[in-house]
Amino acid sequence: MAKKTEAPAAETADAKPEKPKKPKKEAAAAEPVAAAPVEAPAAEATAAAAPAAAPADSGAKKKGRAGYPPRRGKKLRNLLKQQTEKLAKEGTVTVARAVSLLKSMKRSKFDETVEIHMHLGIDATQSDQLVRGTVSLPHGIGKQVRVIVFCQGENIAKAKAAGADHAGAEELIDKIQKEGWTEFDVALATQDLMGKVSRLGKVLGPRGLMPTPKAGTVIPMTTDVAQSVKEFKAGKVEYRSDKSGCVHSRVGKMSFEEKSLVENVQVFLEQIKAVRPASIKGHYILSASLSATQSPGIRIVV
Repeated sequence: MAKKTEAPAAETADAKPEKPKKPKKEAAAAEPVAAAPVEAPAAEATAAAAPAAAPADSGAKKKGRAGYPPRRGKKLRNLLKQQTEKLAKEGTVTVARAVSLLKSMKRSKFDETVEIHMHLGIDATQSDQLVRGTVSLPHGIGKQVRVIVFCQGENIAKAKAAGADHAGAEELIDKIQKEGWTEFDVALATQDLMGKVSRLGKVLGPRGLMPTPKAGTVIPMTTDVAQSVKEFKAGKVEYRSDKSGCVHSRVGKMSFEEKSLVENVQVFLEQIKAVRPASIKGHYILSASLSATQSPGIRIVV
């Protein structure tokens, strides 16, 4: 009986060491399973953070580009600094001296446009103080001006003979009204056709192309159509004061001779002085400057 009881005890003793092995294997197998959930949130957090950072970076780049010119090179910065210092020493100069300085500061390869900018002592909110009109520059502006004329009868042939790009009545009005065609720089109209041309106010008005008597683009019945076309083709420019009381206009090209540029500027200055509103008290022309497309402004004596 003793032997029979010892056999099960031995078997039990032999089986005891095997029991702890099972938990060890299970624990070892469970370790990677337990580690996986810990890594998953980290990966998810990284993936979630990546898309959020991308739009921020792209937005920052766009914000940096919009409205900011590219950085100027050292050579250009030094050149502009020298020009600014030179003009500061010159101060306010005569028109002839200003033209000479512009010529000496030319640095671009293309033919720059010469412009005049004037600050007037007017109240732009008062209709009787607005400065507007046209002036014929003796040497033109150095640009081919596209002119169309709203006219009828014999005036069509006269306008085309004088150099008008297009001339007509109903067919020209319909082309602009229906197709939105505005491939021209100046629009003239005879006085007898203004009733029909007024329909184009919504198309031509916002673009500054609507014929008006104040701008000299409405041809009276007593005026020769051919003469008006020739004046605008030769370089008759329109000027108008803006909301801040300033007047800006082209007066020629850099390729012009100095004498021609001086005469154009002087004619423009005299025209602005001649149209001084009667209601203005005190100083009329506060300041004036001459500049080119890629040059600083030069203050001139008026």
